[in-house]
Amino acid sequence: MTAIGARVDEAGTLVRDGGAFYLQRDSGGRYQLELHRTPVDLVEKRVRVVGTLVGPDLLNADGVAPA
Repeated sequence: MTAIGARVDEAGTLVRDGGAFYLQRDSGGRYQLELHRTPVDLVEKRVRVVGTLVGPDLLNADGVAPA
């Protein structure tokens, strides 16, 4: 398990569930994302997310980009 405060750089599929966005990780599991902008054009696509783990399975994303 990754420690809170750790930097994360992972790829997976961006999923929207209600009003929340998640990264369905290639390595298994998922992170809920705190986003600074809403990447609606990347939903259901393979992306790379870079950010900081701020809670169990909660990632403050610095950026979301196509993978």
